[in-house]
Amino acid sequence: MIALLIIIALALLFNLLNGFNDSSNIVATVIASRAMPPRLALFLVSLTVFCGPFLFGVAVAETIGNDIIAPGSASSALIVAAIGAACAWNLFTFLSGIPSSSSHALVGGLLGAALAAAGFQALQIPGLIKMAVALFVSPIVGILIGFAFTRLVFYLARNASMKVNWFFKLGQLGTTIFLGLSYGTNGAPRSMGIITLGLVSLGYISHFQVPLWVIILSAGTVSLATSIGGWRTIKTLGIGIFKIKPVHGFCTQAASAIVILAAALLGGPVSSTQVIGSTLLGVGAAERLNMVRWTVAGQIAVAWLLTIPATAVIAALLFQIVHTLL
Repeated sequence: MIALLIIIALALLFNLLNGFNDSSNIVATVIASRAMPPRLALFLVSLTVFCGPFLFGVAVAETIGNDIIAPGSASSALIVAAIGAACAWNLFTFLSGIPSSSSHALVGGLLGAALAAAGFQALQIPGLIKMAVALFVSPIVGILIGFAFTRLVFYLARNASMKVNWFFKLGQLGTTIFLGLSYGTNGAPRSMGIITLGLVSLGYISHFQVPLWVIILSAGTVSLATSIGGWRTIKTLGIGIFKIKPVHGFCTQAASAIVILAAALLGGPVSSTQVIGSTLLGVGAAERLNMVRWTVAGQIAVAWLLTIPATAVIAALLFQIVHTLL
């Protein structure tokens, strides 16, 4: 029971840190474009994040908890080390104001802990390939869709007057809801997968199926964290890349939501930070390449590249400690 409580506590802490970081990514453009007050935007996103898993399912939880670690290899020490490493990295990046990927952190934690526990035999290659494709292809898709969607919007609004800005401001109400639902469907199930994996490995349930109480608990903690938000990351994404106008916010949110929700429905855990950040780059480049402050984008990219190796090393070290204690 103690091991399960530790897993649940760490999974909920991961959710809180995940929500702190990712909520800022979701609302950064709508706040920077002055389409919505910050507190209203965060409240709206927190509400839709909670509803996402109930409306669109928890396929990502299946990938995280059932498709990566081989059956019978997931011990409580492995799970604690994996989620502990992800929490430590998320806390570091949150305090530093660095846009980071909770998905990458969790993947790195699972890889490092599994390799330390039993080597490559503890991993399921098809699940790893599925996750790697989702994580590394989604930013490219984000740039392309952001660029193409913005070009389409500019073409359709080519003869519009300045009053069209009111349309884009009002439109961001809908895109914010869409993006919140998409994120809730992709972000909250990550911890659901970890908790359910713990329930299976400790013998509390016989097969992998996310209980309703796990869905409510996980979605609720992400929603709570989202309502608070991460203001330093909002500044980096909403102001640091280029000057955001209502049309940019509208295009970024709509294009990002399409990518994130599509991946979630297919069970692919993606980084909302990556998708939204890369989509924002595509949106800015669609108007003018020199609008984008590529140095800030480069700083974000470095943080992304460091996440999986760093969390894998942390998880491997944690596993040795936790295995000894448990």
